[in-house]
Amino acid sequence: MLSAPGPVSTTGHAPPFDPELAAALAGSGVAAREPYTPENLAARQERDAATRPRPTVGELQADGRFEVEELRVPGPTGGPDVTLVSARPAGIAGPLPLLYYMHGGGMISGNAWSVLPRLLREWSAALELAVVSVEYRLAPEARYPAAVEDCYAGLVWVDAHAAELGIDAGRVVVGGKSAGGGLAAALALLTRDRGGPGPIGQLLLCPMLDDRNHTFSSHQMAGIDTWDRTSNATAWQAVLGDRYGTPDVPPYAAPARASDLAELPPAYVEVGSAETMRDEAVAYAQALWRAGGQAELHVWPGACHGFDTFAPRAALSRDAREARTRWLRRVLTRTR
Repeated sequence: MLSAPGPVSTTGHAPPFDPELAAALAGSGVAAREPYTPENLAARQERDAATRPRPTVGELQADGRFEVEELRVPGPTGGPDVTLVSARPAGIAGPLPLLYYMHGGGMISGNAWSVLPRLLREWSAALELAVVSVEYRLAPEARYPAAVEDCYAGLVWVDAHAAELGIDAGRVVVGGKSAGGGLAAALALLTRDRGGPGPIGQLLLCPMLDDRNHTFSSHQMAGIDTWDRTSNATAWQAVLGDRYGTPDVPPYAAPARASDLAELPPAYVEVGSAETMRDEAVAYAQALWRAGGQAELHVWPGACHGFDTFAPRAALSRDAREARTRWLRRVLTRTR
């Protein structure tokens, strides 16, 4: 059975999509896509890998505006090397703050290269910010803890080589979207518990935090959101294997399982009101506050999962990008 047990009563009504987002979804055909299932997962992964953008280093350099390098660094013990894509605005001297970023895709798809054009365009030049994007292993070929251990190994390597990379090791933010947001939250927990290189912030965009798939919003948005409970359950099953649906799921796999959120870096938590992840993201921000931590929570009205990707020009998407940028600018003024 894909979804976690436990009945959840809903009213039968779902929050409406923002009109601009609804129009964009209807025009793109995204809303009509079938969800991921165990039966179609392999075929969907193959199609995603063939169609998802994968810009080259030369394309990412954007006519010399950015310095971009692919790095192969030691992976976790017993694991393969990890590929990092390192980018920074060209011609800026001195160590730069870093956004250490994990891509989305449910931990079953995506790549480190596709997210960089947006990150460079929106933040790198404007904030004089370096970016490192992580090519972590995907499930089900590599189940938990492969992805988070790849991300941790890359962060440890970057911290140790900060001087040669021109990075200020005291100003590192971990971040990601969807699966990447969940991995960023897991990475913050892991660095705290292992005494690893501590980030000064965690940027959690519609984060994938809870494998149990039992929130009100996960039921409310079933068959409606662009990433619904069927896709979510399929991805978590691929990541966790035999652990799926059991009590034996550690917080480094699903951060919503964490019982101790003390002494974590300030978080930016963002989610849409009309998406599957809504309630787990809100609950995580509340748990951070209860633990004495800092969290800035945004619930964008009428937003679906990945709304700013599907409708980048919508007013709601522009508002979200501005809010993220303001938070990043504030947190990057702090030092560890």
